[in-house]
Formats: sequence, C-alpha cells, structure tokens
Amino acid sequence: MTCAARMQSFVLSMSCEDRAGIVAAVTAQLAGMGTNITESSQHWDRASNRFFMRIAFSVPAWAPKGSIEDGLRPVMERFGIESALSDRGSKPKLVIMVSKFDHALLHLLYQIRVGWLDVEVAAIISNHEDSRETAAWAGIPYRLLPVTKDNKQEQEERILAIVEESGADLVVLARYMQVFSDTLARRLFGRVINIHHSFLPSFKGARPYHQAHEHGVKLIGATAHYVTADLDEGPIIEQEAERVTHAMSVEDFVAAGRDIESRVLARAVKRHVEGRVMLNGRKTVVFA
Repeated sequence: MTCAARMQSFVLSMSCEDRAGIVAAVTAQLAGMGTNITESSQHWDRASNRFFMRIAFSVPAWAPKGSIEDGLRPVMERFGIESALSDRGSKPKLVIMVSKFDHALLHLLYQIRVGWLDVEVAAIISNHEDSRETAAWAGIPYRLLPVTKDNKQEQEERILAIVEESGADLVVLARYMQVFSDTLARRLFGRVINIHHSFLPSFKGARPYHQAHEHGVKLIGATAHYVTADLDEGPIIEQEAERVTHAMSVEDFVAAGRDIESRVLARAVKRHVEGRVMLNGRKTVVFA
C-alpha cells in the first residue's frame, strides 16, 4: 500500500476579524495533529478588517473528520473564526438547472467527463423537455418542472425538495431562464451559482446580444455570481470579456457570448467546489 493510499485530504476555509497570531495558531494546531499542509492562501480585506484563509492538507486516513474539527475547535473559538472543513475525498453533488439553451450544460458535462470538474450531478432540472436526451445519455435523472404564474410557488417547493433529497452541495443555473423568488434565493443563499451576459444592467430583457450588436459595443462578456434576492446583483465569482468588432454579425456575437458563458460558469463552479470562494459581504474572495 502506498503512502498516498493511507492519507486523506481536507480543505479548511476560514474567516474572522484580523488580529495577530491567527496563521501561526491554526498551522501549529494542524501540525500537532499530524497533518501535512499542501496549499495555503490568505487575504486581509482592509475595508472590513476581515482575514480570510484557505488551507488544504492531508492527514492519515485513520483520523476522522470529526476528530479534526474537535482538534481545531479551541483555536476557532479563541479567534472567533467562522470555518468550514470539507473532505476532498467525497465528490461534491450538483443539481444543474437549464431551460432551452444548453451550451453551458453541455460544457459542464464535458468537463466532468474528462475529469477537470470532479463532481457528481445528482439531477438535471428543467422547465422544458429539450435536455432530456442529454440527461439520458449522461445517465443523470431528469426532472421536468414546468412553471407558470399559477404554480411557481409549488414548482419552487419541488426544486427545494429535489435539492435536499439529493444531498446537493450546489445548484448551478446553466442558463435557467426563470427568476428565483426571494424566499428560494434566501433558502439557498451561497449554494446557487448563476451565469448571465455582462451587459446588465445596460441591456436587460430579451435578446441581449442583439441589443449589444445594435449599439455597437466593443466588448462582450459573462458573469458568474451567487444568486440573491436582488436580481443579478449577487456576489461575483468569475467574469470574462472578449473584444468584438463592427464586422461581426449578430450570430457571431451570440456564438462568442455562448462560449464565454460556458467557460465562466465552469470556472466558477470549479472554484466553489474546491473551496476557493469565500463570501465577504456583497463581494467574494477567490483564491487561485
């Protein structure tokens, strides 16, 4: 049996009011527990005086997660640290939601298939039938939940039930073209990532790429963010922009936009499931 086979990996994410001695105390405690730190990132936010840290470490397989949390508790309490410990040996579970445009969904499934995204998709939820064959091909349960003005509350209750029953760690809105109610957004805060074109708020509503083309924009892009009750104003995780020209058609704009949306969403999901994103009020700290 190799040494690697006898080890397990964890990620510790933590934040607190900044003060001297935090890094020394946490790392000393981890060292005393026989762990080997493999990654460490820190950030001090001057405006809020908050300190953020992410530590990846390995530990002998006989040490359960509970014992590690118990061992860290005195340090966490001493500095008033808010923390989360995740087991990197367990694949995070996703619920992906999609409407008719499936480019972001297909990109996510490809990155999962080739191993770049180390996650499990527990279910695909849609308000349309369009992606059922894709789900069947990938062996993923497909939940059709049509939504109208009359059944929106019931539909959202079913969404929440699927998320809870599946044990999903994250909900990914891969161009799901329905707005979450304030209630659902609050219930799942910090656990839902959305992707949208970066023209908001300049080009709201339908056909944003057509509007951008008509206005002769020079940059198009996409933004991945956490969903909040404030529409498209949640903490930003990832963004990308690409130059466009007057010589490009509307179809060229749409194609470029879909490519960017797919890449940005996948990167945001990867950073979240690896514990690299930490909320800092209305914004995020994203460790490389």
